[in-house]
Amino acid sequence: MRTRRFSSLAAAGLAAALAVAGLAGVATSQTATAATLSSNWYAAAPYLMPLDNNPPDPGAVMDATGLKAFQLAFILAPNGGGCSPTWDGTGAVSSDTAVAGVINTIRAKGGDVSVSIGGYGGTKLGQTCGTPEATAAAYQQVINKYSLKAMDFDLEEPEYENTAAIHNEIGAAKILQQNNPGIYISVTTAGTSAGTGWFGTQMLNEAKSQGFTPNNFSIMPFDGGFNNAAAQTSALTSFNSILQSTFGWSAATAYAHEGFSGMNGRSDTGEYFYQADFQTVLDYATSHGMARFTFWSVNRDRQCSPPDNNGTTSGTCSSVTQSAYDFTKYSVKFAGATPPTTTPTPTPTPTSPGTCTVAAWSSTAIYTAGNEVSYSGHKWKAKWWTQNEVPGTTGEWGVWLDEGAC
Repeated sequence: MRTRRFSSLAAAGLAAALAVAGLAGVATSQTATAATLSSNWYAAAPYLMPLDNNPPDPGAVMDATGLKAFQLAFILAPNGGGCSPTWDGTGAVSSDTAVAGVINTIRAKGGDVSVSIGGYGGTKLGQTCGTPEATAAAYQQVINKYSLKAMDFDLEEPEYENTAAIHNEIGAAKILQQNNPGIYISVTTAGTSAGTGWFGTQMLNEAKSQGFTPNNFSIMPFDGGFNNAAAQTSALTSFNSILQSTFGWSAATAYAHEGFSGMNGRSDTGEYFYQADFQTVLDYATSHGMARFTFWSVNRDRQCSPPDNNGTTSGTCSSVTQSAYDFTKYSVKFAGATPPTTTPTPTPTPTSPGTCTVAAWSSTAIYTAGNEVSYSGHKWKAKWWTQNEVPGTTGEWGVWLDEGAC
């Protein structure tokens, strides 16, 4: 399950977006001219929800990291049905001023955006538009509205389980590619330890049958039993084999059409991906000549309070110890730029129990309330269920109670 939206007040998100863009009370739908960026920036653009999940000021993110492109999410069908594009099912693209203002802010600083369609949940245009041509016409409205040079097809549940919807989405992507020469198109879908699952493979077969090749096919190796970067790179290797067998590509050609879309910090299912994990996957991606490296999301690329968010996943912070926008800087590196210098926080490793009489803490073990471990010469007791949360780093109100030296 890829719960890529988290509950928040949409009205508050809209107000924040308007404030960020400096457009409160201004009725205009015009967007600034897009910057001329290399395709690497669209390949590296991390996801940003501009109207929800307490969106950060994109200009501040750019200043702090050197980032030049964002992946704005998500375009959906109207909640009441129909074949017209909306933001998150509620805000008609045709009358939008808020997202246009965010885009203006980014472009004024020399950056640009890609727009992502689909995501997890909601009704997708491929489900409601009926044909590839009608679906493409709806997406063309988005391209025209914001003068887009890039678009992401995020094909997830329940849409990618619907054969007709996937036929419409892939067909629409092919039409857009033909009608908008040079547009950058990515296709993002679920990741599994085998690379992708049955529905993801069927989506690839649909693309093959229609003769459609995007700039990349990306998988999301999280929320499926992934615990570290090694599990993610293994999935990417397996997905490369699927691309080879589906399209008849060599390994190198498959990597040149393969992308990674991660989740920073704590995932929806309680997995943890630290800065060091991102570095490992980045090294894998660059050394194999992969086409894309992105993550969900910039809204989450900041530390919670307390840092572990009491062992829960948030749409507005990462639930791991970090400096603001640590994870975004890995996207900047993939694009070929040099972000401000920082030292990645390493993935914690257990220490010897020493003279303690309880077992040493393990990053892979699951602990429940009352379980005791030793770490850094102290004995710790878990207050509730936890996994891979390092004793001594979760604060006074965190999961681990310090029972003293041992």
